[in-house]
Amino acid sequence: MQDFKEKKRTVKKAAVLLVIFLILLLALAAFFKSMALNYPEFVQSRNRPWVNIQSERDDSIDVLVLGDSESYTTFSPMEIWQQDGISSFVCGQTGQEIEETYYMLKTALRTQKPKIVVFETNSMFQPQSVSEGIQKMIAQTANYYLPVFLLHSMWQNWVMGPEKQQVYYKGFVVRDIVEPYTGGDYMEKTDRKEEISLIVRFYMDRIVRMCKEEGCSVILYSAPSPHNYNYAKHNTLTEYAEQMGAAYVDFNLMTEELGIDWEKDSLDNGDHLNVLGAEKLSRYFGSYLKQNYELEDHRGEAEYQSFDDMVVQYQKARKNAAKKIEVILKYLREKK
Repeated sequence: MQDFKEKKRTVKKAAVLLVIFLILLLALAAFFKSMALNYPEFVQSRNRPWVNIQSERDDSIDVLVLGDSESYTTFSPMEIWQQDGISSFVCGQTGQEIEETYYMLKTALRTQKPKIVVFETNSMFQPQSVSEGIQKMIAQTANYYLPVFLLHSMWQNWVMGPEKQQVYYKGFVVRDIVEPYTGGDYMEKTDRKEEISLIVRFYMDRIVRMCKEEGCSVILYSAPSPHNYNYAKHNTLTEYAEQMGAAYVDFNLMTEELGIDWEKDSLDNGDHLNVLGAEKLSRYFGSYLKQNYELEDHRGEAEYQSFDDMVVQYQKARKNAAKKIEVILKYLREKK
């Protein structure tokens, strides 16, 4: 009997300690989230999109973009705003994995009701085993519900000072480097298909279903990237989009239509586009959105002043970037 009472007391103590621990975690999570929203300059650069989308005015984003670095180096909301007045925002991250995409979308949908969710498809081909997927699922679920894990590195920046941040133009990052792609045609036709891993397929299905439940149209797009794309992936993505009732735009088959110049528009030998390539893709994408979806032109509206203000900053950055790219190209040509 004594042993039973002792065990009962031990269980109660453990339960009390667990409750206290969870309360502390929740309190820390709330504290770090509040600090991140108020002092975003102290947030690690990779996690800034998570903060920035939550800082946008509620229900102000009509087009939400997700994906890895292929998204935030190709889809420029400022180009689209200048041309069409469509409010868009890129929630892309370096190496964003599919689990992160899922929870980034859930985070954005807390405050935004986009009419369209756009997904850059490169991360669909990141291989993941089931065990890796389970580990990442647990980690990203914890980050979503307890952002203290996502934002814990903030304290280092408080002590050492904020790290040098990329400048985000509604999620887009101006890339002012050029390294030409010289490999020639990379979209040779084939009937072969590239495999999508089970975990990635599971999460992509959830992402598309979530969008449809929220009343969002879904567009998949593949950015021009000889390093990442081929016709086998095109076949897979075309089939997947048809199965899920999503639109699919493969810009790798449209480089001539876009006017992509692989000498000037490539950031890093065909992996990403620089700002010159991004503006070409974005202008086309803006026209595509305007022609195929009912989206309002918000230019001049008081509620969208942040877009009008940011365009001025973006134009300066774009102009400086173009000048820098020309200098680099001149050096490369003279070096030959």
